[in-house]
Amino acid sequence: MRYEEFTIEGRNAVIEAYRSGKPIDKLFIQDGCQDGPIMTIKREAKKHDTPVKFVTKERLDQFSETGKHQGVIAYAAAYEYAEVEDILEAAREKGEAPFIFVLDNIEDPHNLGAIIRTANLAGAHGVIVPKNRAAGLTAVVARTSAGALNFTPVARVTNIAKTIEELKKEGIWFVCADMGGTRMYDLNLKGPIGLVIGNEGEGVGRLVREKCDMIASIPMKGNIDSLNASVAAGVLAYEIVRQRLQ
Repeated sequence: MRYEEFTIEGRNAVIEAYRSGKPIDKLFIQDGCQDGPIMTIKREAKKHDTPVKFVTKERLDQFSETGKHQGVIAYAAAYEYAEVEDILEAAREKGEAPFIFVLDNIEDPHNLGAIIRTANLAGAHGVIVPKNRAAGLTAVVARTSAGALNFTPVARVTNIAKTIEELKKEGIWFVCADMGGTRMYDLNLKGPIGLVIGNEGEGVGRLVREKCDMIASIPMKGNIDSLNASVAAGVLAYEIVRQRLQ
């Protein structure tokens, strides 16, 4: 299956994309542009919580594929985002305790795609990602997921820590990956569970880690002290699978 990137250039095109409901991952606007259409785009971006970066005309020229960006370029998702409620509903429909992946600022699209693939194969009901400082559902993510993006809902939220708090009210327990935690084999990971995986370089952020009920470490015997984010997600996910099958 072929996937296409959606790069939208030009003021009218970006406004129409917002009005048609197309999900915009990020927006680049030329410094100093303040005319009517640009102000409309800024309002739409604020309404939809789109991350906006203000850059020079030279930078936009580098991004542009058409040379006719008119001071604005938007990057749209290759896939529609789901809602968090869609993920919970998927669990209810299967009669299963919710199993959710929560990704704290995964910025590498290859890692995101690989994690979505793992989530699908491990039987997770969906993936939650933040709107800012994170990869969106681009064509690279779609390809790396090997088709899993067609079956695994991905919800995008403004605040990961707040979302965890809200999901705790649904009876879901959260475990995050961190070297300083308890060995994953010694934790009870059965029942409604959210697996939190952190950024490739910094790991899970402090505020998000404080919201988690458990901190799991993966036993390591080598000379380096960390795994790739997608590999760590796979290792922990299958310990959860093992316990859920017991």
